[in-house]
Amino acid sequence: MDEGLSRKFKFYSFISMFLLVFVHGYNLNNRYLQPFTVVDEAMTMNAFLQYFLANGLLRFRIPMLFAISGFLFALGDSKPYRERIGKRARTLLAPYVLWSAAGLLLTLLLEQWALTRAAVVEASLWPFPEKRILDYSLVEWLVRLLLAPLPFQLWFIRCLFIYNLIYPWLKKAVTRFPKTTLGVAGFLWLTEFHLWFLEGEGLLFFSLGICLCKREIDLRKHPRRWALGALGYAWVGAAAVKTVIAFNGHLLGMPIQPLLLLLHKFVVLSGLVTVWYGFDRVVDFFMARRWFVWLSAFSFMIYVLHAPLVNYAMTLVFPYGAGVPHFRLAMFVLLPLGVIAVCVLTGAALRRLAPKAYGLLTGGRGLA
Repeated sequence: MDEGLSRKFKFYSFISMFLLVFVHGYNLNNRYLQPFTVVDEAMTMNAFLQYFLANGLLRFRIPMLFAISGFLFALGDSKPYRERIGKRARTLLAPYVLWSAAGLLLTLLLEQWALTRAAVVEASLWPFPEKRILDYSLVEWLVRLLLAPLPFQLWFIRCLFIYNLIYPWLKKAVTRFPKTTLGVAGFLWLTEFHLWFLEGEGLLFFSLGICLCKREIDLRKHPRRWALGALGYAWVGAAAVKTVIAFNGHLLGMPIQPLLLLLHKFVVLSGLVTVWYGFDRVVDFFMARRWFVWLSAFSFMIYVLHAPLVNYAMTLVFPYGAGVPHFRLAMFVLLPLGVIAVCVLTGAALRRLAPKAYGLLTGGRGLA
């Protein structure tokens, strides 16, 4: 693979994890974000900016990660499929189970003191939010460990492993019937199709990554500058319109969820293309800095460790900010940065003091 493309993949893999913490640091009244989430509070500067970013501009991240993953997995076709799946079990499933168990242990520890127990309850992480960990039945323990981890972001690893597992069939479908396959996957994406181990967003963009690789599409070739600029303005504009409607949709006198969903899908696609082709100078600038390359090695640690840590920290600090001007907006910026620092420092210490354990927990990522 071209070195420039490899650097771009590494940059966006890190940036996607970095920005993910801010999305999960969203702190308006209804903290569970869906594409069609409606806001039940006044449209202040804080509220507008948080929704505009967390449920608008920053939503290109997961599709980009799935597309990169599909491209890279297709690139490795020279190796036997069974060997690759065995490796993915070590690099995906093992960290999945270990970090899911770590989330359970952290929560169990926090439940031992009244203050931190209150933070766990307030975070209300689905399912079983009202139950203490020690009161779980065996089935609930297994559900939490394998299907609905407290580190809820692990769903990405679970789905990615399934797509790796069915890769031979996806590759055959994409190479033989690309329009039909991507069309069906696109329809599932538009309709928010979702199962525990299969969902529309991952299926579409992982398949797209395979298609781009197998058809040898030149990802370095840029669209015309005017077209990219127009798309960038449309990306920002659509995110702004979606945000305003999410706050004031009741004034339209019609169901707004379908409109929010369509705007969301446009924001995701336009953002994906704009960010990939429009920020090359930013990529080159940061990938030329040693400190950034060092930092990017801990992207997986940021991913697996930040939640539910950011959720519990949010519920702990917010009671102290009552009445403080712009407190929620400050926390939207500062709390994720603090959590990211904890994740990076934990990863750096673990890599230095216990490299074998670090390798097991990260699937071998960031050891070099």
